[in-house]
Amino acid sequence: MPTAREPIRAPRSSGFTRSTEVPLYWCAYGSAGAPRMLVLHGGPGAHHDYLLPQFLDLADTCELVFYDQRGGGRSKSDGAAVITWETHVHDLAQVIAELGFGPLTIVGYSWGAMLALLYAIAVFRGRRSAPPSRLALIDPAPLTQLFRAQFEAEFARRQASPAIQRLRDELAASGLRQADPAAYRQRTFELSVAGYFADPGQARNLTPFRVMGRVQQSVWESLGDFDLIADLGAVHCPALIVHGREDPVPLASSRAAADALHAELVVLDACGHVPYVEARSNLFSVLRSFLQRTPDSVTT
Repeated sequence: MPTAREPIRAPRSSGFTRSTEVPLYWCAYGSAGAPRMLVLHGGPGAHHDYLLPQFLDLADTCELVFYDQRGGGRSKSDGAAVITWETHVHDLAQVIAELGFGPLTIVGYSWGAMLALLYAIAVFRGRRSAPPSRLALIDPAPLTQLFRAQFEAEFARRQASPAIQRLRDELAASGLRQADPAAYRQRTFELSVAGYFADPGQARNLTPFRVMGRVQQSVWESLGDFDLIADLGAVHCPALIVHGREDPVPLASSRAAADALHAELVVLDACGHVPYVEARSNLFSVLRSFLQRTPDSVTT
């Protein structure tokens, strides 16, 4: 029998932004008055829920604020509107201003880490928004078009592997689709993300999520032939990058970013793209250590 996933507790507070072009759903966990962190989920086109419950391990000493980026989760958008990376950066600036972050600690996961860097580059180049005081970047999405092409090829290779194909065949022959449609949908989701994990069996511990394909496509297309690493010299604040050694996103992408940011790079062994599932205690130990030893103030 599959083990039940941990329940996700209700947030301490939640609501929708009023200053953004469309209302964006936000929620907060932890004690009011504790050190605050803004946590950016991946995607683009996803929502914050799939970072839970694991990220709530940090809520004993921090206040964690999440929001669903435009076009995903509870942050609905006009289906005809084109959402770009600049849309997300602008929304992020509005969220930061409305929710009153200062000093600003950003924790970004996957695409959320890339969004944090896009925002930081813009701010440190002189745009009128609150600069981050610290950046913690967890398995950043590929930071150049070349690294993205390498990631896509590696992920496709893993998903087409004999081991994962065998699991698909077993599911198709199991009769689960008729016997237990909810369990079948869960297993289908697990197989769709198996290639992100060092141990595909760990996919059962990831909270299911949905990516809005239209949003994802429009954001990536808006980036064009991108190379964020070339722009990271503009960013001046303490930064940490954590990367799973078995992540299909090339480790070389995070190494290059760490060099450009003069950031600490921590590589987690036996871990893929989802360290908060596969290396939960190690990841949050590394994050706590970084937060404790870095100043919560802006470097000029």
